[in-house]
Amino acid sequence: MTSQETIELLQKLIRQSSFSEDEGVTAEIISKMLTDSGLTVNRSGNNIWAFDKIDESKPTVLLNSHHDTVKPGKDWEMDPFEGSIEAGKLTGLGSNDAGASLVCLLATFINHDSESKFNLVFAATAEEEISGSGGLRSIIDKLPSIDMAIVGEPTQMHAAVAEKGLVVVDCIAHGESGHAAREEGINAIDLALKDVQWIHNYRFAKLSKMLGPVKMTVTTIEAGEQHNVIPDRCKFTIDIRSTDMYSNDDILEVIQSNISSKVLPRSTRLQPSGLPEAHPLYKTIRQMKIAEFGSPTLSDQSLMPWPSLKMGPGDSARSHTANEYILLEEIENGIDVYTRFLMKLEEQL
Repeated sequence: MTSQETIELLQKLIRQSSFSEDEGVTAEIISKMLTDSGLTVNRSGNNIWAFDKIDESKPTVLLNSHHDTVKPGKDWEMDPFEGSIEAGKLTGLGSNDAGASLVCLLATFINHDSESKFNLVFAATAEEEISGSGGLRSIIDKLPSIDMAIVGEPTQMHAAVAEKGLVVVDCIAHGESGHAAREEGINAIDLALKDVQWIHNYRFAKLSKMLGPVKMTVTTIEAGEQHNVIPDRCKFTIDIRSTDMYSNDDILEVIQSNISSKVLPRSTRLQPSGLPEAHPLYKTIRQMKIAEFGSPTLSDQSLMPWPSLKMGPGDSARSHTANEYILLEEIENGIDVYTRFLMKLEEQL
């Protein structure tokens, strides 16, 4: 599969809407490309995966990226589904996040020598943008036994060897209602503000080498319905980005021990991840002198029970922005780096 064919495939994907939970058409396009290359395609929902053959005596490497997108904002200056190319730049919704990674991994997979020291599995998955139940986690038990994975996301082909997890917590402060003009009741807003202040000021002691501190941010707050009634209930939400120094459950325990509001975990399954330095993937990163970093943003890596790294063409800063684009030279470089990475990985196995 040539770089030109890879670019044309990305254009085809951009020209079809593939919002999360509605990726059926792009799933068909990806499936056809794999079938036309002589590969047997597996499908569950809008998730597509393929492999040439599995030798159980060899380790298995998964190449994974997603083909769903967010919806375009109103400030696009051109048709987000046009997929136009001008001055070496391909503009379109999902071009950067994560279409370029997807097609580069697909090209690498199709071009790979099946007689290498490892099995290679390719998976184009759905619902990544919403961490949906119909995405990667719905097919984990359907895939061959996986030993390690490369997750395609826009990282400028730097290697994210760690990724923050996510905890979402709803908190409710309970007071007593009363008339605002008299000294009656217990204002739930006042109670909540004390807890919000603690969340703002608290610092977890352990710092992750790659991910830094755990980050807690109160992102929503709501209380009261009438100007003259003291509210007896105040609800607020905490967005928590966890690190490999604390489990999500550990973080919840700290919060529950320090605030008076009732703590209701909404989501705790997206755990932080980190790649051990002794792992063959990490050794390959070091051998190729690829820049390493800890990623503050989530991907399907958070759902993977296997060691993994996140790496792909493009720039995370362009994701979910108007006039999202990928440079053609980034696509060519992506295929080249992925290909050389797999060749060097063989030396570590």
